[in-house]
Amino acid sequence: MAIPNIEKPSIGNTAEFEQGASLWQDAWLRLRKNHLALFGLGVMVFLVVIALLTPWIAPYGYEEQNIALGPTPPSAEHWLGTDTLGRDLLTRLMYGGRISLAVGFIATSVALLIGVLYGTIAGYIGGKVDAVMMRIVDILYALPFMIFIILLMVIFGRNILLLFLAIGAVEWLTMARIVRGQVLTLRHQEFIEAAISIGLSRWTIIHKHLIPNTLGPVIVYTTLTIPNVMLLEAFLSFLGLGIQPPQSSWGLLISYGVETMEEYPWLLIFPGLTLSITLFALNFLGDGLRDALDPRAAKD
Repeated sequence: MAIPNIEKPSIGNTAEFEQGASLWQDAWLRLRKNHLALFGLGVMVFLVVIALLTPWIAPYGYEEQNIALGPTPPSAEHWLGTDTLGRDLLTRLMYGGRISLAVGFIATSVALLIGVLYGTIAGYIGGKVDAVMMRIVDILYALPFMIFIILLMVIFGRNILLLFLAIGAVEWLTMARIVRGQVLTLRHQEFIEAAISIGLSRWTIIHKHLIPNTLGPVIVYTTLTIPNVMLLEAFLSFLGLGIQPPQSSWGLLISYGVETMEEYPWLLIFPGLTLSITLFALNFLGDGLRDALDPRAAKD
């Protein structure tokens, strides 16, 4: 009897199985469908690139002034006009963006570092340690943040590095609460119990298992914290407690513009518009990331 020739499928002809997308791939696919979030991402990438390249692409020197020229409206030579000292406003906006973005990113990083570690430790250890740590957070919440920052600036001097640290030191409280809530829902999951059963230390479980699984909400809140920090810096500069001349930031430029808004409105319009667009972009991006990283959005 002839044995039927059954062809074995070769490796090259093996049916390709659909590979499941990871959480981050799935989130990116959903984010790409959100046009406002992509607009926000594009604006932020553009601003960061401009800030990095400012020393090479700025049309004029940062401290270059022409007192004889004085304040002039936008023209072909000075696209956004000049200030009362004849300094090019576009140049000052570009250099001011370097400081405003640095304050936003560095101060938020400080808040991120403190808040994530604090919230993770409180949520994972629990018990009396958690109660004491969160009562400390409640007490700090009751303190007037603005007065705390002003006291730091008055006592230690108006230093730009201190400004970064001071703002970051008061913005970590909400981050700590968010992370603690996430950890409380994770610490009794099977993968955490498995890590405990094989003898991993608490620190290993915290930095290898808990913190990575809280990154979704942390990333979303980070994008929403940056505009808050930038607004806080702008307010401090408006009060004269932030960035000091000859340095400049968008907040300081706005404060100068307010003083001369009736005579030279462009000195307020362009810095205010730049800061507003940046804040809108960050909020659009934050809202988009919140929707993209929400597992429930996968069913949409």
